This record gives sequence, C-alpha cells and structure tokens, in this order.
Amino acid sequence: MLQEFDSRNKNIQVFVKDRLYPRTEAKVSVFDSSVQGGDAVWEGLRVYPEGIVCLDKHLTRLQESAKTLAFEDIPSKDFIKKAIKQTLDANGMNDETHIRLTLTRGEKITSGMDPRLNQNGTTLIVLAEWKPLVYDNAIGIKVISVSQRRNAPHFLDSKIHHNNLLNNIMAKIQANVAGKDAGLMLDEKGFVAELNGSNLFMVKHGKVYTPFAHACLPGITRESVVQLCKKHEIEIIEADLTLSQFYNAEGVFATGTMGELTPVIEIDGRSISSSHLLMNQLLKFFKEEVRTLCEKL
Repeated sequence: MLQEFDSRNKNIQVFVKDRLYPRTEAKVSVFDSSVQGGDAVWEGLRVYPEGIVCLDKHLTRLQESAKTLAFEDIPSKDFIKKAIKQTLDANGMNDETHIRLTLTRGEKITSGMDPRLNQNGTTLIVLAEWKPLVYDNAIGIKVISVSQRRNAPHFLDSKIHHNNLLNNIMAKIQANVAGKDAGLMLDEKGFVAELNGSNLFMVKHGKVYTPFAHACLPGITRESVVQLCKKHEIEIIEADLTLSQFYNAEGVFATGTMGELTPVIEIDGRSISSSHLLMNQLLKFFKEEVRTLCEKL
C-alpha cells in the first residue's frame, strides 16, 4: 500500500535543532552526519487526542540508541517533549498525526567518517504530519519472504534504532517488485525476524507466538501486545520460528506505531485466515486500550 500526499501537510512547520521552520525551509546541512553516513537515530510517534502513545518509552529508546553510538550533547526528555509540543501546537495537530523524531550526531566541520569532526552538537528534528495508519487493518496485508537478511547483533545490533535502514529498504524493494505490501525478513540462521517495517506475531492452538528479538527491533508496540496478552491471560511465547510455522498459523499479524495491529492474510502465496477469534480479540483489546498508553504533553 503506497502512502499518499495529504495536502494539509503542504505548509506544516518543522522543528530543526532549536526552532521551527516552514516545510520548504526545514533543512539540515550537507555536512550533517545523517547526510554523510546515515549517522542518526529516530523514533516514530503516533498522536491521539489523549496524547502520544508510549512517549516516554520512545524517548528512552532514542536516548539509549544515541548513547550506544556515543553521541555527545544528547537532549533531555524535557527538551524533546517541549519541541514536540511546540511543533504540534504550531500545526494544530492533536489526532491522526505521525511524528518522525530524528536525532543526528550533528554537523561536521569537514566531511568524513570520524565522529570527532562533529563539534557543533546534535541536531533534533521533529517532523509531524497528518497521516492515517499506514495499512487498512480491516483488509490486512500480503507479504513475501525476501533474500535480504535482518541484521544480527554481531553485524549491527537491532536494539539501536538507527537511520541506516538500507537492508530494510532493499527488502521493501523486493516486496514492491513482487507486488506485495511488505518484505518478510529472516535472520542469519533462517528463522523469521520481522517485516521490513514492523514486528510479527502468529496464533496457533490458543497460543500467541513472536520471534525472539535477536535480529529484529524489539518494538514498543510489540511490547504492548506482549503485556496485553499477559493482562488477559493469553499465553505468549517467544521462540525461533520458521516460515513453515508462519505459513501454517491460524492467524498472523504485524505490529508497529505506524500501523497499530495489522492482519497478515498471505505469506509467499499461502493464504492466512483473518477471522481467527483469538487474533481478532487481541486486535480489539489493543484498539480499546491503546489510548490508555498515551502521554499528554
């Protein structure tokens, strides 16, 4: 499913480093580390009238990713929250909004890979757009397994929510060529990791399964679903799972901030039911409870 341009986003205000700019003027330097080497971290945030879903958890992951990459001058949560509120207020946004929150290592004094060339502090970008959920969750999505593997920790730790997304993009290209909605990525051992942009769950014999978060991002929506299962006394199991197990699941769904919970109705041409009772109960529980996870600014 291809996202479309929303004309309401034509004149949005974007926060860059320390102030707001009109969309046409919101830019970073050609010397910025995000341009030079994809040297940045990011979060996707979803806005509801009740606030921003799991905001503190997202900001914790942003800061921890930046610390792992040895960023200096990491902004405080208070500063980031004020920047987010300033951006949302300037655009009159309080619902149906997606925020791409990016923190780059900042501008370099000359081009190069060495982080010591970054001597001007980090660059925070708050890009808020009017945007519906990325998928039609009433219909579901069709996916295809791809040749591009998800990174394992001994290559690049997936716990770092970094901007170097080329392996995910290559997986999405393969899905596009095949006419599918997303690419299903395996880990280096051949077990299912995740889709190119979201985590995966499957339902079988009254239990819910999800891949170990070894080679996939342990997503915040993923964690919310795990906690939801525990709250409603639904058995949830993390395991090494194969494509065959997913092909033969009674229900499969993807999780992510941009899509919430999305049924997967086909994997590699194998049909998956979208009407499984337990899966639909989980989707219903999440829809009812997601707004209780919001933080008001």
